Order: sequence, then C-alpha cells, then structure tokens
Amino acid sequence: MAATNTAMSLVLCLLVMIICSTHRLLHPQPQLAATAASSSSSPFSSRSKIGKDIIDKTVSFTLYQQETMNRTGYVVVPGVDAPAPARVVVSDAGEPSADRQPFGSMYVFRDNLTVRADSSSRVAGVAEGTSISTSFDCEDGRRSVSVAKITLHHRGYRGSVSILGGTPNITRPSVYPVVGGTGDFLYAVGYVRSSPVDTRGRTRTTYKMELRLYWPLHAYFAPIP
Repeated sequence: MAATNTAMSLVLCLLVMIICSTHRLLHPQPQLAATAASSSSSPFSSRSKIGKDIIDKTVSFTLYQQETMNRTGYVVVPGVDAPAPARVVVSDAGEPSADRQPFGSMYVFRDNLTVRADSSSRVAGVAEGTSISTSFDCEDGRRSVSVAKITLHHRGYRGSVSILGGTPNITRPSVYPVVGGTGDFLYAVGYVRSSPVDTRGRTRTTYKMELRLYWPLHAYFAPIP
C-alpha cells in the first residue's frame, strides 16, 4: 500500500512539473518578454568600437600634404575672369601671384600625406578632394570653397575624416571643420588646420596639416553601420 501511494505521489509531481513548464512557455513573464523585444529592436544593440576612455579626449595628428600641380592636382575647369578689372596680386619678387585663379575654377587633387615635410618620408595617408574658386576681384588672392576626404593609417588608427570649409588663399593658414568620419574616426568632430611650409615655384607645395579630433559624449552610445 505504501509503495502504491509513493508511486502516485511521483506521478502527481511529474504532472505538476509538466503543467508549470507548459504554462511558462505559453505565457512568458512580461519583464523578460519586454527585455527581449527591446534588445532586438533597439538601434543601439551594436556597440561602437569607441571606448569610454577616449570620450572627450583630444587626438592630434600632424602630417604633411605633398601637392604637385599637373601631377597630383589638376585644374579641371578654367573658370571665367571677373566682370570688373581684377587687381593681380604681385609677389615680393615682382611676379604675378600663382595664387590667383579666375572665378569658378575647379581644382581636383589627390595628395599623399607624409609623416615629415620631406616628400620621401613615410606615407601615412592621402588627401583627396576639390576646391572651387569663389573670388571675383582677386584683391586678396584666391578664395575658394574646399571639400576633402582625409584617409589615414597612422599611430594605430585607420579610417577617414571629411572636411568642408573656405580657403582664403594658399599663403595663409586655413581652418576646416570636420563634418564626419569613418572607421576609427566614426563620430569624430574637430578641425583641420592647413598651412603652407614649402613652396617650390608654382608647381609644388608642401602643407602642414594639423588634425585635432575628439569624440562627444553621445558617440559611445551611437549606432555603427
């Protein structure tokens, strides 16, 4: 009799366990279901490679842009002369400035970025883009709107930053805001300062390119492609 009661108790326990398991499968807990739904639909489920340790930290690079007319850069649209007589800027040597470009001139370039001013030093990236002259009277040299993509593989970073801004002329420093980035520079902001350091005649120019970048607080929580 005792053996029969024990067997019946075991059967009842098994039945209760089966009923409870079936109930959990058919009626999941609301909290777990909500968690699963939010994790599958949230655009922030993939974390960026940007670590919390570099948030609000400035990253600086100094490279040198090597530009050669009719080799790494070309005037693809000649532009038109200003409607009023233009005053041509004269250099210290008494020659017309090579900085002058007619209104609407379009210059396209793809220049190597080296780690030192010497063009034979290690190449750390490339700058590619275009400048369109927006100066009518040429009283202060060429003024243009420039857009460029700077691709880098340097100091453990790999990616690109995009810049967009105005260029006063090639004899003075230009500061361009960073408008976007890819790779390790995703969501980076900051500026790029470009200033000529070596001009050889009218065909070859070396620019010092200083990149100052940082990541805002929201970058760590932003989605990645």
